Amino acid sequence: MKLQTATRLGLYATLELARDPTQTLSSADLAERFGVSTHSLAKVLGTLSAAGLVQGGRGASGGYRFTGNRRRTTLMDVVALFEPAPGNRAKEPGEDTEIGAALQRVLTEIDEIAEATLRSVSLETLLGSSCAG
Repeated sequence: MKLQTATRLGLYATLELARDPTQTLSSADLAERFGVSTHSLAKVLGTLSAAGLVQGGRGASGGYRFTGNRRRTTLMDVVALFEPAPGNRAKEPGEDTEIGAALQRVLTEIDEIAEATLRSVSLETLLGSSCAG
């Protein structure tokens, strides 16, 4: 499973903000931490905000903070906001051949395993393991 840049930024931002839900970080602070432009991060933060995972504020004390549930939110919950649904993937050249179809079955199985793993890891679990090690 190859994740789009927006998906990775969504995961980074969610995890960074979920690390300390009482803390508010500006989009500029987050962009600097991840080495991207604030423009690149703006749409991602908008998507996370619309999903109820983060809340943004304007003004001098503005910024973003985590508003989701660290224990219930999984990595897949974030990934699903940015990646196309499994059945909505565009066909690749060669998939209509016998060999292409066989290869696609293997690749689909790999994606299903990756998705199951992402569904099994909550933000709490990942943050607990990354902060401990």
